[in-house]
Amino acid sequence: MNTFTRWCALNRTKLHRTISIRQFQTTTRRLLELTSVRYPNVKRGNYGTVQDRDVSEFERLIPGRVLTDSLDGYNTDWLKTCRGASQVVLRPKSTEEVSAILKYCSERKLAVVPQGGNTGLVGGSVPVFDEIVISTQLMNKIISLDEISGTLVCQAGCVLATVEDYLSSYNLTIPVDLGAKGSCHIGGNVATNAGGIRLLRYGSLHGNVLGLETVLASGEVVDCLSTLRKDNTGYDLKQLFVGSEGTLGIITAVSLNCPQKSQAVSVAFLGCKSFQTVLDIFKESRHQLGEVLSAFEFLDSQSMTVAKENLKMNSPIEDFPFYVLIETSGSNGKHDEEKLNQFLENVMSSGLVQDGTVTTEPTKIQNIWSLRERLAEGLLHDGYCYKYDVSLPLPSFYNLVEAMRERLGTMVTRVVGYGHVGDGNLHLNVTSPEYSKEVMAKIEPYLYDWVADKKGSISAEHGLGFKKKDFIYHSKSKSAVVLMKEIKKTFDPNMILNPYKVLPDF
Repeated sequence: MNTFTRWCALNRTKLHRTISIRQFQTTTRRLLELTSVRYPNVKRGNYGTVQDRDVSEFERLIPGRVLTDSLDGYNTDWLKTCRGASQVVLRPKSTEEVSAILKYCSERKLAVVPQGGNTGLVGGSVPVFDEIVISTQLMNKIISLDEISGTLVCQAGCVLATVEDYLSSYNLTIPVDLGAKGSCHIGGNVATNAGGIRLLRYGSLHGNVLGLETVLASGEVVDCLSTLRKDNTGYDLKQLFVGSEGTLGIITAVSLNCPQKSQAVSVAFLGCKSFQTVLDIFKESRHQLGEVLSAFEFLDSQSMTVAKENLKMNSPIEDFPFYVLIETSGSNGKHDEEKLNQFLENVMSSGLVQDGTVTTEPTKIQNIWSLRERLAEGLLHDGYCYKYDVSLPLPSFYNLVEAMRERLGTMVTRVVGYGHVGDGNLHLNVTSPEYSKEVMAKIEPYLYDWVADKKGSISAEHGLGFKKKDFIYHSKSKSAVVLMKEIKKTFDPNMILNPYKVLPDF
């Protein structure tokens, strides 16, 4: 069977003549190149191959929830930069079902990929070869809520925005907020130690996860689903799974600390002339806004161009080289507004801010936040996006963007910088009409070397996934990586959990 005939069969085309060769060529060009083709140096591990008898066993374990058709959405990451070739997707509803699946896969040495909302940006939630996808889509129950302590227990497949809406009716909020909150899952957030815009106020998930229920590769369930704020008995095992990206176990339930929802929220959007001015404004905001400061974001002029041209959005102020988004939240609206207005008066009279707008109206707040949160979406309109998420000391923060612009020049469409100044997290994005090996060679490893030289981290909040695993030594010592590998071997001796991710090849 030739390639054209196979393509017709795959697409259930009854007659080859109904599709022209030109249509075939156009469609296959649009189809994302397989990760295993784009990265030929990555070799498939010594894993079993899914057989009909395996599919039959999965059907017995989770009847009606085994998918073997139309799997492209599960095989392809959100950025359309990684594509696997899984032939089976499993959708369990309970911890017991996950346990039974993993026990069987371990015995057959079948590799698996845990997948939540599939909104990751480093290829961590999709197969590299033909690994089985275990989706948590149907594990979406809220188990309990203690309104007094603000402790929520839920299954890993709960969508972040759904949980936020649920908590809102109890005047509580969730300590993490992401642009992908309408799709991402709580379990995935924890597995990647997602940061987002609230980290400045509430800290990382390492500090907000009270307990976890996790299933090991063997099928053994590790129940550490505590709801206690204090539990100083033995090793804090849950922390090993926070940020492990599904390589040590599959998170099935989470216990979270949920703070009180702020009764008064204000947002200011400011324009300024330089990045040094952005840093000066940040210093003043910490000094003058203190306990009500909940977010401090920046975006450069190229970011605003993306919002305007690619997303057809409007800026509430005139054009500037840099923009600052400040959010305050507290319990006393009048008090918070007075503090924010005094702060704005001071930074404008001193010349730090050239123009700005401030609002307490929910619709206008959402419109301003959309300028920042939809940038990842807008960049995809350029074609291919080389996306980097790094932590840097603030004095060196924006220098990386300038260095990459100078290095790449006209080879690319644009180099964009935005992110969380409040916790030193820069999102650097490079776009071009399509993927280019020449552009990639110019970016990597130069960018990682640059970050390492400044004592930064090559991954601030997106994890290492598939794309960054071989650069882990830029941020971690050899002895630390050796210890990580030993932990991996202990938890997953057959190496079936999310292979080819996080750690360099063994």
